Amino acid sequence: MSWQDYVDNQLLASNCVAKACIAGHDGNIWAQSKGFEVTKEELSKLISGFDQQDLLTSNGVTLAGQRYIYLSGTDRVVRAKLGRSGVHCMKTTQAVIVSIYEDPVQPQQAASIVEKLGDYLITCGY
Repeated sequence: MSWQDYVDNQLLASNCVAKACIAGHDGNIWAQSKGFEVTKEELSKLISGFDQQDLLTSNGVTLAGQRYIYLSGTDRVVRAKLGRSGVHCMKTTQAVIVSIYEDPVQPQQAASIVEKLGDYLITCGY
């Protein structure tokens, strides 16, 4: 399965994720949904925030030019929100999965889809 297939057939097809991308820890995008114009710089800042969460606490999470308010996170998961949409990201061994969900999807629905794929990628060495 290609990286684009994971975005299209695992994340977007769930109808719990509106926009998504998968990138390497260097911020290079491996696959992304159409219309999700996230930049390498934005991804690099997000990836740094997994280890230095104070960066996200003070600056929020910016994706595709939209700034989201950082809610919580760990060294593997980052959560952010803006109005009726939110962000759920998961860092794996070699990649980061970034997802945007929109109302009426609940945060835990998006989290389940993203983390299931993330856990699978970890078992595959990614």
